[in-house]
Amino acid sequence: MSKLEQNLTMESKTLESSLSVPSVQELSLKSSQKVPQRYIRDDGDDVFSTFPSSDPSLTIPLIDKAKLVNADTQQDELHKLHLACKNWGVFQIVNHGVSSLKNMGNQVKRFFDLPLHEKKRWAQKPGSLEGYGQAFVTSEEQKLDWNDMIFLKSLPIQNRKLDLWPQNPPEFRETLEKYSEEMREEAISIMSFVTLALGLTDTKISESFSEGLYDIRMNCYPPCPEPERVLGIIPHADNSGITLLVDFGDFPGLQFLKDGKWVGVQPIEGAIVANIGHIIEVCIF
Repeated sequence: MSKLEQNLTMESKTLESSLSVPSVQELSLKSSQKVPQRYIRDDGDDVFSTFPSSDPSLTIPLIDKAKLVNADTQQDELHKLHLACKNWGVFQIVNHGVSSLKNMGNQVKRFFDLPLHEKKRWAQKPGSLEGYGQAFVTSEEQKLDWNDMIFLKSLPIQNRKLDLWPQNPPEFRETLEKYSEEMREEAISIMSFVTLALGLTDTKISESFSEGLYDIRMNCYPPCPEPERVLGIIPHADNSGITLLVDFGDFPGLQFLKDGKWVGVQPIEGAIVANIGHIIEVCIF
């Protein structure tokens, strides 16, 4: 299972380094039926229990981009978008038109399928969070997430460290460049409709996303012998402007906290999950 996170951060003050730890993919290939102690989260029972998505009150809002651009249906869809931002802070988007989505997913899968020694060609370097490894590991005693990841700064172009951009698979870089540009356009478009939903005509908010900092995190969640005892990623909040997530798994995994309850997101093929970050929440909601 792999996931893409395109994260627009208007101002970044996050930790910029991570200690080297074993590959979770390699651990999952071993025949052991037990999870190493550093990954066990026996205190996470409230997170492990997901509320059923069949309950309408506990279903992530769905926004149809085609209805937002259609004059006949725009007002009704803007109202749905307004409620989604106000009551949830997260929603799924369909009919968005990001053409590179499937190809990007294929490239990410092919990268994580590479042998470990090949992936390590783009491993994180001391003092840097970018590259292949794990994020935010600061001590030898720290509990670890059950995932491998590769984190890259994608926009603006001058922020890229191309020595950490994989050249295997061969089309990875080219695809990531196109994907980054399309997701930036999607972020600008989403924010333009969010401002319309608020009844605002000023375009400064959406235009500011043209020059923001765009990072991308690609996660791999390997099979686990004790899935009820681990977390793919610990519960967290995004301090960014907006996070756009794409799930290439065929089973639920992503959850959001709503009114004290963890709500699972049912994957929809080709959909984008938009999570409004703290910066936007503080500024306009």
